[in-house]
Formats: sequence, structure tokens, C-alpha cells
Amino acid sequence: MKTKMKIILASALSVVLAGSGVIALSAGSQVFAATDTSPTATSAPQDKPAKPKPRQGEAGKPDGPRVNGQNPPPPNRDGLDCPGQGEGERGAEATPSPPGSSTLSNGEATSGITNLSTYSVVITGGLTTNPQDKGRPVVLIASALGVPTEVFREAFSGVTPSGLDSQPSHELAQRNKAALMKVLEPYGITNERLDEVSNFYRYNGNRTATWQKTSATATAIVTDGVVTGVTITNPGAGYSSTPTVNITGPTGTVTAKAVVTYTQDFKTNGSITSITLD
Repeated sequence: MKTKMKIILASALSVVLAGSGVIALSAGSQVFAATDTSPTATSAPQDKPAKPKPRQGEAGKPDGPRVNGQNPPPPNRDGLDCPGQGEGERGAEATPSPPGSSTLSNGEATSGITNLSTYSVVITGGLTTNPQDKGRPVVLIASALGVPTEVFREAFSGVTPSGLDSQPSHELAQRNKAALMKVLEPYGITNERLDEVSNFYRYNGNRTATWQKTSATATAIVTDGVVTGVTITNPGAGYSSTPTVNITGPTGTVTAKAVVTYTQDFKTNGSITSITLD
């Protein structure tokens, strides 16, 4: 009877231990127990401690996404760029000058052919005559007639001028014409052509008036703020000597040399065919 009670009690104890998560094994009068410490499906997970939030603006704490492993600078507030600032945070920027450009003293950017309004080409003079011609543009007259200058000077040496303040009489005009034609006729010059040329280049020195002429014009060629040449926009006509050419710009004045060409055409006789920098 006592043995049955012990077996019943041992069985009841095994049931109790199994229900509480303990597995019991009996061998004779000894009991070996092992406890299962793994969490069951119904075990509630332990709460992890909440990670404290960094305070805004705290030194060494990032306020936003990191850029290249470093904290980005604060957003731009005054329209100026901050070092390392992203493209989306840039303020107004000045447009960079193109490669190969420069800046004039008045702040204008230059590239290739510069703003020509800051440069002026002034052509002066060119109306000087040989002293022996007494103010007459012999070089122009001779060229228009198609004879060498010395030939017309020889022809004019037989002329008797009437003076600056009076017109020659009919007889004096006839004698002067005959003296001229004596030298010019062998060169194929007609009386009509002599009158045409003489009237076109007639000069009244007493009124300080000159013969018919057309003033030449030109513009400067400027590259990277430096004058590199001159473009003739109107060659002009009627220059009896070499005119003076000055190019004035923000950095000073540059001089140039003109070349005058003489032809038999009134429109091109005494015109400027080239201008080169000194």
C-alpha cells in the first residue's frame, strides 16, 4: 500500500512539474530536473530603453543629413554663398566671364571683338600741300589728269595767277590755258578734261576753303582689351597728304599710319587704302 502511494505521489509531482515548464526524470529514489530557459511564444518581449534625442544646435550633433561625412553648414539667409553650401541653398551669383575674356576699366567684359563704343578712331589732317604749289592740290590734279606730279608742276610754271581776291580776265585765262595745254596735250589731256579737273579741285586760299573732299572713317579692332587693328569703314577721298590716325580707348591713345592712294577717279583719288598700327 505504501509503495502504491509513493508511485501515485511521484506521478502527480511529474504532472505538476511538467505544467510549470520543468521536465522531471526519476531513477530509483533520485530525481534529475532540467529547466528550459528559452522564451516561449507567449512570453512578452522586454522593452528597450528609449534612445535620447539630440538637442537641436548641440555642438557635435548633426541637425540633418551629413554631406561627405561632415555636418552641412546652416541654410543661407542673406543671399550670399557659404563655403560648402549645396546647389539648392545658393544665393544670387554673378555670371562668370567666359574663358579668354578680360575686363575694361569701366567694368565691361571683353571677349574677341570688344564693345567698340568705348573706342574712337579719329582721322585728322591730310590736306597739306607742297609749299611750291601755293596751296593748290597739285598731287590730286596731276593724278586725276593721269600725269606725274612733276609734269603738272612744269605745266603750271607757265601760268600767271590773277591773285586770291580776283578772277582772271578772259585774256589772262586764255594765256594760262595755252601754257598748260602746251605741256599736257602730249600726254593726251584734252581741254575739256583740264577744265573738269581744275574746277573740281579749285582752291580759294583766302577763304581758307579747301577743294572737294570726303572724310574717311574707321573703327578699332579690339581683342581682350587690346587694340590689334583698324577697319576702314569709309576710305574717303581728296587727301593731298597722309592724315593722322589716333585710336582712343579706356587705356589711352594708340597712333596708326594711313596709306593714301591716288587715282583718276574723283571718288577714289586721295583715298585711304590701309591703316596700320605704329
